[in-house]
Amino acid sequence: MVASIIRTIFAQPDAEHVNTQFDEVTRMLTRSHPKIADMLETAREDLLAFTGFPTAHWRQIWSTNPLERVNKEIKRRTDVVGTFPNPAALLRLAGHVLIEQHDEWDGADRRYFSEHSMKLLNATEQEVAIPELNAA
Repeated sequence: MVASIIRTIFAQPDAEHVNTQFDEVTRMLTRSHPKIADMLETAREDLLAFTGFPTAHWRQIWSTNPLERVNKEIKRRTDVVGTFPNPAALLRLAGHVLIEQHDEWDGADRRYFSEHSMKLLNATEQEVAIPELNAA
């Protein structure tokens, strides 16, 4: 029940509603689960950090799929080797997998975040303003 209440925070359409829902959830949980409410309030900044990004990025920020994919590949390769002679050998293998993954992401045509959505991160009010109004 507590998890479903907390999930409502992340189901909001914009940052204003997310913050409002967070306040409402912590208020509700203060009565029934004060330790959880206190923990949420302590972690507020970290939990709501995603609201500083465009809403188009929120789903990708929440997802751990890329990280899980990399971890699965490291596990698959370590299972093939079986026993490592020393910790440095394991570190070399894991590092090699991470380098390969970086190269794939760097050279791929497909991006996790589109070029257009990345431009929204650095957009200023001047860039977003309507040109006809600026000319007047």
